[in-house]
Amino acid sequence: MKNRLGIISLFVILFIAFIAIWNYSYYQGQEEAYIPIKNDKPTPIIPSESGVFKRSKYALDYQHMPVDKNHQRSLKTYYNNRAFYGAPPAIPHPVENEHSIGGNTCLKCHENGGFVDKFNAYAPVTPHPEMVNCRQCHVAQKTQGLFKQTNFKKGKIPLVNVNSALPGSPPIIPHELQLRENCLACHAGPSAPKEIRVTHPERINCRQCHVPNDQTTANIGDFVRKNNNK
Repeated sequence: MKNRLGIISLFVILFIAFIAIWNYSYYQGQEEAYIPIKNDKPTPIIPSESGVFKRSKYALDYQHMPVDKNHQRSLKTYYNNRAFYGAPPAIPHPVENEHSIGGNTCLKCHENGGFVDKFNAYAPVTPHPEMVNCRQCHVAQKTQGLFKQTNFKKGKIPLVNVNSALPGSPPIIPHELQLRENCLACHAGPSAPKEIRVTHPERINCRQCHVPNDQTTANIGDFVRKNNNK
């Protein structure tokens, strides 16, 4: 009887030890998946589109804002104000101070937009208001000068509503996201070009449906799904 109780006690101790060792080993194996990121500065989760989340409070205003058809911008004027596709827009109006940096002047109109009576147009909203040295990238237009016309071409401009992966699927993003972190700056509001103004500015998580692609897509014809059962 004593031998039987001793054997049972030994198996119980071994079983408890097995459970304890297995439990310890299991949680040790999970630790690598939960290593915290050690950084003195907070790391933004989605830095490439942080601007749209910062201005998300204006999304519902854009949704309910009536369209001013008499003062709409178009993609033609949008691209004509650029030296080439992807270039920063030029300054199409006179500037008060030629050496103005921009933080105290440009942002008065371009930080939040609005109608400017002087130019009879809506001021486009900058997607990067934190960069106050505006004249570092944006230069004033020169309509008169000593330069002669050349054979320089602005490059191919992406077409609208033809770059979807499948018929009916959301269009891809045909441009880089650097310095364009605020999608609402160009795709919502009264200053947005009418061809690319979205109908759903309240859905601020744009990249949940739209994926970046700066490559030219070719027509692959009709997509046919293969039947693996045959």
